[in-house]
Amino acid sequence: MYTLHIGNKNYSSWSLRPWVLMKALSIPFKERLVPFDEGSSWNKFRDFSRSGLVPCLHDGPRIVWDSLAITEYLAEKHPTVWPSDEEARTWARCVACEMHSGFAELRNQCSMNCGLRVKLLSINQPLRKNLDRVDEIWCEGLERFGGPYLAGPEFTAADAFYAPVTFRVQTFDLPLSKTALGYAEFLLQRPAMREWYEAALTEPWREVSHEEEIAAAGAIQADYRQ
Repeated sequence: MYTLHIGNKNYSSWSLRPWVLMKALSIPFKERLVPFDEGSSWNKFRDFSRSGLVPCLHDGPRIVWDSLAITEYLAEKHPTVWPSDEEARTWARCVACEMHSGFAELRNQCSMNCGLRVKLLSINQPLRKNLDRVDEIWCEGLERFGGPYLAGPEFTAADAFYAPVTFRVQTFDLPLSKTALGYAEFLLQRPAMREWYEAALTEPWREVSHEEEIAAAGAIQADYRQ
């Protein structure tokens, strides 16, 4: 059985991607959650991840690090990771890779914190540009492939890669179109996403740098963590 090493569910957007993909597609795995240390977790994560980062997948003697590499590794064994339709599959791969390598302003200004609700101090032009592109991708996918997921009727890696954005939409009340907000709400209500969210709220850890990033971004309106 696979073992998936992840960081805190409240913070780790990168860990969410393969976790929710495997949960949604009913790919069995054992979860190993290793909380972030203050400062750097590199030495601790190096015990199981060659990059010193999470997520990291172990499949027997094979070690696969990086969320995109994990996704492609799983796709070789589980064909439902990507859409079966060639056009949808090509598009899904493009938008997943775009998220993997881009959207720096969205990541930096709206770091993932599932349990908080925050009013942003401002939305500058670079962040607005990122949000407009997310909106465009979501609306395009839903229109081209018929929904309710980004690349058609089934959950795929495209949805997994944008799943952390839906938590950011919830936390920061990000301004998107009605169609995009509808997709975010739909994804947040999926059983795997609900499971992640509920577990995130019960985590006892508070990592200072993550908390400071949020406090610098805006005014905290609510904290639902236990």
